[in-house]
Amino acid sequence: MSLNWKYQESFAGRHIGPEAPEVKQMLSTLGVDSLDAFIERTVPPAIRSQEPLRLPPGRGENEVLAQLEAIAAKNQVFRSFIGMGYHDTHVPNVILRNIFQNPGWYTQYTPYQAEIAQGRLEALLNFQTMVTDLTGMEVANASLLDEGTAAAEAMGLALHAKGDSTGGAFFVSEACHPQTVDVVRTRALPLGVEVVVGDHRTVDLSAKKFFGALVQYPATDGVVHDYRAFGEKVHAAGGLFVVAADLLSLTLLTPPGEFGADVAVGTAQRFGVPLGYGGPHAAFFATKNAYTRVMPGRLIGVSEDAQGRPALRMALQTREQHIRREKATSNICTAQVLLAVMAGMYAVYHGPDGLKAIAERVHGLTVLLSRGLAKLGFKPRHDQFFDTLRVELTTAQVRGVLAAAEGAKMNFRRIDDKTLGLALDETTRAKDVEDILAAFVQGANKAAGPVVLEELGADLESPLAKEVRRSSTYLTHPVFNRYHSETEMLRYVRRLEAKDLSLTHSMIPLGSCTMKLNATAEMIPVTWPQFSKLHPFAPTSQAAGYKVIFEQLEHALSQVTGFAGCSLQPNAGSQGEYAGLLVIRAYHQARGQGHRDVCLIPSSAHGTNPASAVMAGYQVVVTKCDENGNIDLKDLAVRADEYKDRLAALMVTYPSTHGVFEEEIKEICAIIHERGGQVYMDGANLNAQVGLTAPGHIGADVCHINLHKTFCIPHGGGGPGMGPICVASHLVKFLPGHPVIPTGGAEAIGAISAAPWGSASILLISWMYVQMMGGEGLTEATKLAILNANYIAERLQPHYPVLYRGKRGRVAHECILDLRPLKKTAGVEVEDVAKRLMDYGFHAPTVSFPVAGTLMIEPTESESKAELDRFCDAMIAIRQEIRDVEEGRSPKDNNVLKNAPHTARTLTAPEWNRPYTREQAVFPTAWVRDNKFWPSVGRLNNVLGDRKLVCSCPPIEDYETPAQKVA
Repeated sequence: MSLNWKYQESFAGRHIGPEAPEVKQMLSTLGVDSLDAFIERTVPPAIRSQEPLRLPPGRGENEVLAQLEAIAAKNQVFRSFIGMGYHDTHVPNVILRNIFQNPGWYTQYTPYQAEIAQGRLEALLNFQTMVTDLTGMEVANASLLDEGTAAAEAMGLALHAKGDSTGGAFFVSEACHPQTVDVVRTRALPLGVEVVVGDHRTVDLSAKKFFGALVQYPATDGVVHDYRAFGEKVHAAGGLFVVAADLLSLTLLTPPGEFGADVAVGTAQRFGVPLGYGGPHAAFFATKNAYTRVMPGRLIGVSEDAQGRPALRMALQTREQHIRREKATSNICTAQVLLAVMAGMYAVYHGPDGLKAIAERVHGLTVLLSRGLAKLGFKPRHDQFFDTLRVELTTAQVRGVLAAAEGAKMNFRRIDDKTLGLALDETTRAKDVEDILAAFVQGANKAAGPVVLEELGADLESPLAKEVRRSSTYLTHPVFNRYHSETEMLRYVRRLEAKDLSLTHSMIPLGSCTMKLNATAEMIPVTWPQFSKLHPFAPTSQAAGYKVIFEQLEHALSQVTGFAGCSLQPNAGSQGEYAGLLVIRAYHQARGQGHRDVCLIPSSAHGTNPASAVMAGYQVVVTKCDENGNIDLKDLAVRADEYKDRLAALMVTYPSTHGVFEEEIKEICAIIHERGGQVYMDGANLNAQVGLTAPGHIGADVCHINLHKTFCIPHGGGGPGMGPICVASHLVKFLPGHPVIPTGGAEAIGAISAAPWGSASILLISWMYVQMMGGEGLTEATKLAILNANYIAERLQPHYPVLYRGKRGRVAHECILDLRPLKKTAGVEVEDVAKRLMDYGFHAPTVSFPVAGTLMIEPTESESKAELDRFCDAMIAIRQEIRDVEEGRSPKDNNVLKNAPHTARTLTAPEWNRPYTREQAVFPTAWVRDNKFWPSVGRLNNVLGDRKLVCSCPPIEDYETPAQKVA
């Protein structure tokens, strides 16, 4: 027996589902002999890369984790008193283990299919209720990306409310966080909006046509203003009043809804979500009922199922941007669901009394610190504060205090050369206050006696004026008052998890969404304190480990895309689109071509494309596709000629949204370049390119990359995501900058996200994936993704027509099944098939996008042949059920499809008046019998939910027993 002492485990073999014998069988089904031969016949030769990816070979999980530990050690985790909207927090361990580190929560998809997403929907409804209660507003959405972009969205809502989509002036208080001011400016510029930054106490709102105003509450330097009078001035001027608020402070301070706010925004980060050097964090957005239908983001509402029982769903789903397209007022189609779930659960776990106790401790320690500083001769400027103090010193004292703080491993905020900021948080204790005071004594060379906290803390009272103190109740709903023991909380979290289908149950075959393996080794480092506890504005010298990760990941992404530069700042694919378009805009302006304002977009494009283009200030012109789903070259050329003097860009997805490799893509790019435009490539389908071709090789100038698709960041139920952009050399100098930590090029556009590197902590996932796969593994993954899609298309073609194929008869990494004829022959809608798949234990593929009445399927490379076959068998069995309707064996209006999904409650009902058996309904295959996933509610009544919006937790009366209701 020979021994292979050099054997090393391959991570690529763990990531890629099909093993060699299965690959051979699938290739045989497709009539080819080898994987390379199959790829040669599928990917157009004109775009194939001639060289392999220039990335190191892949390594094993343990080896890469060991390397990452060494990199993590380069980071220095200081106690942070910087604030500016980011605060350290304690993640309750029951939430850390059972949500944040649990694939049952982080591998779920966006809850479009409500019947198998009731747990997550309830958790998000809790989040919405928490936000509405604390802000005093009438309605809140299910999260946005960060506080800066939420404030920019509020400006957009105010702009829309004035009845004109462009122009006007928007006031921003100089007391707002600097990153928020910069993001708002970035968003305002292409819309022709003038941002006026100033003092809300002295601004003359009659001097310009202000359509809105934004203030910070408490202000960035900690002062708590009474904004009642200013809000009245904003309304008198005809504008909307927007308040960026701190959630924890609202347990003690008067909520914005009670002093006239029209919109309240902010971040839920300090509610149990780690700092993560900037994210991911869930922003919140709350407003009045009058603006519900123009509010950005997703909204969870209460409706009923087919049996008349209460059920949750995403309300107003027509707002999702693949439908609204160029009419959209926002390109937000992603949220921070996983983080919103955590923040909402933090409130559930602590309850109103617990949150108030935490807030009072933070506030109390801040008052204690204020007294101590005053005793040392450094009385803070403001008397009204919650958790942040502004201390004015001499320039020499500032330098000395900062040096002393650094020596004690503490970070203070340097507001300017003579001013320091100190922000306390949930993790602060008395010892920290003592250490801060000691730093001031040492740094300012004060000859001071000892400061005894017990003496300072005698008769400690809040300095907050009565006018700004909260008197109203909050979080009175039972859900926030039931689960305060860990036992109860654990059971509640697990009960909700059991209602949701995730990748832990089965394949999620969503086209364009790339629901692939999120390997455990990739996820582990996210919660390491060396990465999770860094404040995003900590000195960069303390983030040397992150610097290594950023540089190596940027290099890898540049190699994959064939581009010269990369920005990791955009924290969603939609933000990446927007950033890329602004870079193109800046490029034209720098060349004296700022008049170029037309963006050509094929009719097959992702819906966020036209929405992003409109937000970036472009006029959208839609070009046609031919009968095969490809871009119509003649029409493209006509449009490009028609607008050649104004042509700014083409937005194109490759492979196309129709799931094919278009042979003429290089010619398409040439048409645009010849007329002075730039080519923006949507990276949603990059999983079919990696290692085989590249956007830069094809002819694009910029692309964004959905790291939550191609590079394995999990979808988390609809967020987090990341959307870095890569650009050609002539665009590098325009990459996004940041006002606090310098980033980007020499002529950088403004900040796209609140943090310099977006949701920095989850970049570790993609870094791990690249390191473990290596160039060869990444290429192999692409090949298998394409093979798996073609295998499904081949197996299902006899039963459902595949709508589009490339000129070589193949699809790319996804395929579209045409179900439209079934409506005529059997009265079966695409939704019926989607709901019936739940009975077979599957999440539906993408429904009615990009073509109404179709299913778009993307298996990814991570699914084994056995799982692909199980899905195909389910689809084939459903086709037979449809045939039973077509041939009269089942009625058109009362069959297994029309009544799907079937719940346990339906199965066990005393009466069964259906023309099929209970077993046919819920156990259609032997596999399902042994592995049943039960939808928790029947089919949702979407019309009712949209007509009668209920967007917070159901009233207490719904928790009464039938006997109580009768009484």
